[in-house]
Amino acid sequence: MTELLSEKIPFGRPAIVGREFDYIEQAIRNGTIAGGGPFMKRCEAWLETTLSARRALMTHSCTGALEMAAMLSNVGPGDEVIMPSFTFSATATAFVLRGATPVFVDIDPDTLNIDPALIEPAITERTRVVVPVHYAGLACAMDEIMTIAQRHSLIVVEDAAQAHLSHYKGKALGTIGDLGCLSFHETKNVISGEGGALILNNETLLNRAEIIREKGTDRSMFFRGQVDKYTWQDIGSSYCPSELVSAFLMAQFELADAICERRRKVYDLYHDLLAPLATEGLVTLPRASGAEVNGHIFWMLLESEPVRADLIRHLTAHGINAVFHYIPLHSAPAGRKYGRTSGNLAVTERVSNTLLRLPLYYTLTDDHVRRVAGAISAFFGRSLG
Repeated sequence: MTELLSEKIPFGRPAIVGREFDYIEQAIRNGTIAGGGPFMKRCEAWLETTLSARRALMTHSCTGALEMAAMLSNVGPGDEVIMPSFTFSATATAFVLRGATPVFVDIDPDTLNIDPALIEPAITERTRVVVPVHYAGLACAMDEIMTIAQRHSLIVVEDAAQAHLSHYKGKALGTIGDLGCLSFHETKNVISGEGGALILNNETLLNRAEIIREKGTDRSMFFRGQVDKYTWQDIGSSYCPSELVSAFLMAQFELADAICERRRKVYDLYHDLLAPLATEGLVTLPRASGAEVNGHIFWMLLESEPVRADLIRHLTAHGINAVFHYIPLHSAPAGRKYGRTSGNLAVTERVSNTLLRLPLYYTLTDDHVRRVAGAISAFFGRSLG
């Protein structure tokens, strides 16, 4: 046991991958560390080029990007927004802050994404927005979702917090709906501690998005010389990231492909090593391969909540930190207060009770992965092949 505990394997671990310290020093020497500086603009240009995005606006968080999306959607009291319940609270709170009501629908048992067949039955005369959440970096069924949205004149806001550099039929996630929201939080693949971006795929929203990001002022137009002074024009808040955050992120962007490629390899190794347990029906593994995702999360489903709790204790005793995920929003106190459900959410509840996420980060080695998989196999009385 002493040997097993000698090197603990955390669930996640942020990494310095390139020129982070150099760029932070450059930002300080540039004489500006507030938002809107050259590193922020470099990050936006990188996203626009890499994702083939019409426009990218850096934000201090994905939560900030979602809040901006809610403002741009013009939702208010009485309006409804369809989303999965199996998501982070920020997906809902962004719209609740505008007075709108989240309408929670169930997820597909294979993808853990919103079930497109359940969207249309949830639509009412008050529905204004649908929010597909690309869980674990796997794309939602965007063709179906966009068709439904167009048929009912709904705005589509992609919550792509977990999906940076994942794609759907050749298109980067976050660039398909009207608006897309990305995260660069410490827990994501490409990181800046805190950070996010709003992807604008509807060009008619661009001017207002800039105003909202700049505390409701036309400050961006002023710096471009389009107005001779800037003033308060609309609602908004302070959503720009600092130059220190953007400098760190730019260094990560430069190695983003390598980061995601390594995570995909870890994902595939987990899948290969745990496949015998899935064949026996002891666990359920994702059907997606590493090529279909960005390697953000490797999850598995257990038979029951008690089995999951026992496995977590077993892994903890072996120095391995594996964790569950969302408590469904519809069952949370705020979800009951501010939202409502459409239909039965049995899949969401089952997945929430039985899902386990395994350690996955850039510096996780193949030996670490084998150790995790070996501990899981031992829990079921099996050994790695």
